[in-house]
Amino acid sequence: MKKIFSQFIDVYLREFRLVSKDMGLILFFVFLPLAYPIIYSLIYNTEVVRDVPLVVIDHDRTARSREMTRMLDATQEAWVIGYANDLPEARRAMAQQDAFAILEIPEGFERNIGREEQAKAVMYCDMTLLLRYRGFLVAATNVMQNMSSDITIERIDNIAPLATTVAQGDPMPISNISMGNIENGFDSFIMPGVIVLILQQAVILAIGMAGGAKRERPELIGYNPVNDTKSVAVTMLAQMGCYITILIVPVIFLLHYVPLIFAFPMAGNNLEIFAFIMPMILASCGVGFMLQGVVRERESVFVIWVVTSVIFLFLSGLTWPRYAMGPVWTLISDLVPATWGVEGFIRMNTNGASLAQVQPCYIALWIQAVVYLALGYAVQRWVVRPAIRRTAAARNSINAATQTQQSGETVLNDNA
Repeated sequence: MKKIFSQFIDVYLREFRLVSKDMGLILFFVFLPLAYPIIYSLIYNTEVVRDVPLVVIDHDRTARSREMTRMLDATQEAWVIGYANDLPEARRAMAQQDAFAILEIPEGFERNIGREEQAKAVMYCDMTLLLRYRGFLVAATNVMQNMSSDITIERIDNIAPLATTVAQGDPMPISNISMGNIENGFDSFIMPGVIVLILQQAVILAIGMAGGAKRERPELIGYNPVNDTKSVAVTMLAQMGCYITILIVPVIFLLHYVPLIFAFPMAGNNLEIFAFIMPMILASCGVGFMLQGVVRERESVFVIWVVTSVIFLFLSGLTWPRYAMGPVWTLISDLVPATWGVEGFIRMNTNGASLAQVQPCYIALWIQAVVYLALGYAVQRWVVRPAIRRTAAARNSINAATQTQQSGETVLNDNA
């Protein structure tokens, strides 16, 4: 036990030295989890887009069409900047980005309502930003619902004049309350999940880069052709201990202070949230140890980062629900630790679920942690270590040949 503990401390301190000397590792362990959430949250900090310019083409020019325009302008999402004579004029306004949507009210709009026929209005939206499109869609839907309720009340009043004393307001009111996201803001919707994705990427990519650094500079970690006696399991445990120690502050900042700074929903218990995230970190460490088997250079990690970041975002279910994915993509997403981490963290932090209520996600993360660490052990023992030994042996041979050549040149110079 004393020998194992001594090896653990030796590897632990050695890994700290490796991280402290490598700016790339500091970038992933410190800068990525501390700076990226702040940058992303500041970009979307307005939560929703308000008063987006809109131009109206009113072919009907009646009291009902003007009422619709006023109601649309009164919403927080849209701002009617003026009227256009025809569609080409309105399209020019959109091309110049003076407006981002067109509302076209056809002739006969009020007449169709009076005849109890369906009246239609057409809205054209700029799709370059989905938040603007969503705002226009919500505004138009709310206005049409309010106008429909008013028309229904008028028709009831025409049939039974005394009904106005009974039916006041919307005969079927709709109250939409988004649990965990009262403002219906994009920032509060996506950032809690992105926080977990950032944590996973930071762990996996940092450990992968550490593997590349060991292959490039094995002298930093003490490997040489004749000294390879340390246990692989003890080495992995010491390395994980080092990484988790470094990540304590970034994890607390990510999971607690980022939601606190930007007023994201915080309804969960912090201790239970940290207990839930722990197996995801361990599973990410296992994936990182597996990644070391294919990372031969430190710079290769940046390519992997660019390729996998968007894929993991889509597989997490943030931008597209997992139940709508195909069976193959669902299976692939089940293999990603952040998929279960995002689902459980959002339920706990946003909706106030307890650790027992996210038990399926918690169990899945522990299973992944065991499986990925076992696979990482196999990669470390039979792939990474032999590769490091070969690299160290080749370097020693080159150094020995260089020293021999330099000694020969010295002798020749002395003889001369």
